[in-house]
Amino acid sequence: MHIAEGFLPPLHAAAWTVLAAPFVVHGARAVVREVRRRPESRLLLAAAGAFVFVLSAIKLPSLTGSSSHPTGTGLGAVLFRPPVMAFLGTVVLLFQALLLGHGGLTTLGANAFSLAVVGPWVGYGLWRAVRPVAGVSAAIFAAMAAADLATYCTTSIQLALAFPDAHHGVAGAMVKFLSVFAVTQVPLAVIEGLLGVVVLRVLMSVAGPELDQLGVVDARGKANEHA
Repeated sequence: MHIAEGFLPPLHAAAWTVLAAPFVVHGARAVVREVRRRPESRLLLAAAGAFVFVLSAIKLPSLTGSSSHPTGTGLGAVLFRPPVMAFLGTVVLLFQALLLGHGGLTTLGANAFSLAVVGPWVGYGLWRAVRPVAGVSAAIFAAMAAADLATYCTTSIQLALAFPDAHHGVAGAMVKFLSVFAVTQVPLAVIEGLLGVVVLRVLMSVAGPELDQLGVVDARGKANEHA
């Protein structure tokens, strides 16, 4: 998912930066509001960012010869809503580009749009849709897995737009990139969904009151309807 430094044509890199920027700015404001309203949430905010940093820094070889990694953004989207993750995810990508060489500064906008914008919104949408029907565990599984897959599908589209197939254009390139990134990501997305179930259960046991205040679950571990 980390598109490497200089890999995208300059016009594409600039366009994705422009598209991602409003979400990131709005997310920064959302983080400030969250901290002012609930100062006690700072630790959980930091943990959500660290969770994304650690998971998305793990590179696992895929069957196609590329590499894959979890994203972790679904959990933060459920806890703090997608706008917050737009900012946290971008900060994570910036540090990874500077410290780990994952991604890059010129491709930061494209990577942020896929991991920090699309992934969290898709994951949060699944959380809201699945939770009333199947409960908290199924909902967090769906949110984590969907955020993961949506990130890689978005990256595939970004690459297809930048490098269309010589014979079949953008559609042909999209099929190729999806087969490289999205299909091989399915098992990892399932694993990430299962990890999300475990992590949320741990948080419910050690930080129940905080989750209640955030509107995720109530004190009895049931999903709040207004979350």
